[in-house]
Amino acid sequence: MGSEGPSVITIHVTGFKKFHGVSENPTEKIVRNLKEFMEKKGLPKGLVLGNCKVLETAGQGALGPLYKLLESSVTGRDNESSNVGQVIWIHFGVNSGATKFAVENRAFNEATFRCPDELGWKPQRLPIVPSDGGISRMCETSLPVNEIVHGLAKLGYDVIPSDDAGRFVCNYVYYHSLRFAEQHRIKSLFVHVPLFLTIDEETQMRFAASVLEILASLH
Repeated sequence: MGSEGPSVITIHVTGFKKFHGVSENPTEKIVRNLKEFMEKKGLPKGLVLGNCKVLETAGQGALGPLYKLLESSVTGRDNESSNVGQVIWIHFGVNSGATKFAVENRAFNEATFRCPDELGWKPQRLPIVPSDGGISRMCETSLPVNEIVHGLAKLGYDVIPSDDAGRFVCNYVYYHSLRFAEQHRIKSLFVHVPLFLTIDEETQMRFAASVLEILASLH
């Protein structure tokens, strides 16, 4: 039997550690501090904040931990009734050259790393999942990016929708997450943030909380 009343939304969040050229990744701090920040602020009704994990900034070498995380959110869920609740993954990554927040529509099946990842891998024009076809193939989020961006902009954040998450580790993780989400009837979203030098830590924490609140309000 399904649960009574409105279903719960469980949101899981990831960030990344440092990488070449970025000695302090803001998403590591955001994700490590998010639970405490949300507890003080108060979680929206019907929202559960699940895993908050920081990933190694690596492609192939980080897939094991990524899939372990993704699978933990759907264990025992696939065979249950559909009103058991929505599961959403939000992946935060940094774009060190950005001046605005960006909500990513899609990921490409291409790994072209401009520098080696933290485990020394530097692929060039490789398909992320060869069985999916060529590097021009893409996966899109099923979440309403323009609506999310509009809601965040109304709250005063400098934020844009984006159709290009790059070809580095952010795109690599997002592509795998979007494929997994489609297979398991959950949702996935990638959000790029600037460095703390560009938008301060307090604003970025409030922004992350606002992303959660808007996602909760969509359902």
